[in-house]
Amino acid sequence: MKYFFNLTLILALFSLISCKKEKDLSNEDYLLFGHFYGMCMGESCIEYYKLDAAHLYEDMNDNYNGAPFDFVELNANKFELTKDLIDFFPSELLSEADGTMGCPDCADQGGILISYYFEGSLRTWRLDKDKNNVPSYLHSFMDKVDEKITLINL
Repeated sequence: MKYFFNLTLILALFSLISCKKEKDLSNEDYLLFGHFYGMCMGESCIEYYKLDAAHLYEDMNDNYNGAPFDFVELNANKFELTKDLIDFFPSELLSEADGTMGCPDCADQGGILISYYFEGSLRTWRLDKDKNNVPSYLHSFMDKVDEKITLINL
């Protein structure tokens, strides 16, 4: 019985030590998020942001297709408004192939760009803003991305 207890304790401690919270951003990891609208005029048509463990950056290029980016750091208040976005990132998305879901901006409805750089690997998706064209597990995350973009631009 004592052997079983010790083994259980060792396994429990090992699992606690070896577990890593999947969605924590390290200094190298980041979440890039934003939206794009082709048939639109004005600065708010294309908004891309990069969020890491301690900073929030805005892309100044506003390139419809994304890269190349030219990020400028935003103030700490903007970071505070968005720092929890990674908590809403759906882990199911990591099992999807990189690429396009739905037909972003095909009907002038816009699209969402998501890039996730985690532990040396970059994954990128372009999502249709029409929720009928993307998996339901993405809906609340898409809403959260829109909410954060609105908060940044207040």
